[in-house]
Amino acid sequence: MRAYAMAVQPPAGPVFLSVPLDDWNQPLAGPARVRTVSDRVAPDAQRLRLFADRISASRRPALVFGPDVDRAGGWDAAIALAEKLRAAVYGAPLLDRASFPEDHPLFRGPLGMSVKTISDRLAGHDLAVVIGAEVFRYYPYVPGDLLPAGTELLQITASPAAAAAARVGDALLADPKIAIDLLVDMVAEGSARTAPEPMARPRLLPQVSSRPLTPPEVYAVLSRVRPPDSVIVNESTSTMAQQIEWLPTVRTGSFFATASGGIGWGVPAAVGVALADRDRGVTRPVIGLIGDGSSQYSVQALWTAAQHKLPIVYVVMRNNEYSILKSFAVLEETPGVPGLDLPGLGIAALARGWGCRAVDVETTEELEQEFKTALGADTTTVIVVRTQPQKAML
Repeated sequence: MRAYAMAVQPPAGPVFLSVPLDDWNQPLAGPARVRTVSDRVAPDAQRLRLFADRISASRRPALVFGPDVDRAGGWDAAIALAEKLRAAVYGAPLLDRASFPEDHPLFRGPLGMSVKTISDRLAGHDLAVVIGAEVFRYYPYVPGDLLPAGTELLQITASPAAAAAARVGDALLADPKIAIDLLVDMVAEGSARTAPEPMARPRLLPQVSSRPLTPPEVYAVLSRVRPPDSVIVNESTSTMAQQIEWLPTVRTGSFFATASGGIGWGVPAAVGVALADRDRGVTRPVIGLIGDGSSQYSVQALWTAAQHKLPIVYVVMRNNEYSILKSFAVLEETPGVPGLDLPGLGIAALARGWGCRAVDVETTEELEQEFKTALGADTTTVIVVRTQPQKAML
């Protein structure tokens, strides 16, 4: 009961429970006591008012919405707060769940993944308000200032650990949705502020279809054929910038990604999402965007998907290398690291061996046709599309 009570508290995750070896041999002293434990915390009213006043006084605030906003059901509240403030909105670093529509005029794209990139992106903002996220998740080491000169930071999080770990700014402990709902009524209208410029979406494609295809060409096809209610699980790490450009998240609970640099999460995560949908009576396609390297780490999850006939369409981009690690090698000035090429992977044959429907495609026409066919299949489909290597945006 203690482990369960801890597990449901923000940020809600696994708890290690150690059972003594002889525990099963001892009689229970009485009936098991099942208790209920709250997992949502309202903000301190006085401190929230202080935060609201600082936000209202800001000349050019930036809102950074993290994954805990969507987990708390705060999607609509986040939109209301951003629109009232006329504030630029950024996605938190290494976002594992989107909390704001990425096609909204106030959305300015992901914040970045390094100290320098995040600081550069926040330049010009006098206040950054980070809600439902850590301050900050970093991925590659690129040194820089934690915040640009002249920028202050406020953090609202339900996690005491995240508040304690923040290296800059003032923190408020609260459930993100409760806090945002209250802030919408407390902050002043931002009508006098100049609305931020919409995020540029170049969406450039080659005039003639490439062979192999480029990641933007793959995403352009998926943007045409994916059902509007579909959910995306992304572990094609080197192409996430192109995914936001072509397949922006526009609905709550419809995007999931890994929260760290660990490889092999995406294939089984798509299974988990599909099983959870089925359990709660939701019918929608699950699209797994997976790199060829990532697909090898937990490939046995395809057997589970096939056994349960889950409505998953995996699109595996086979570029024959670990592009993300090659990008790191360039960043660390160590090009030519061995072991990062992946020639000869028979991913479709492997998927068929686990019981899935699987095909190899080379062209946009083949991809479009096979994806449409997969949507009507009664089992999981793996579509392997050969692509050109993509340098990751680190």
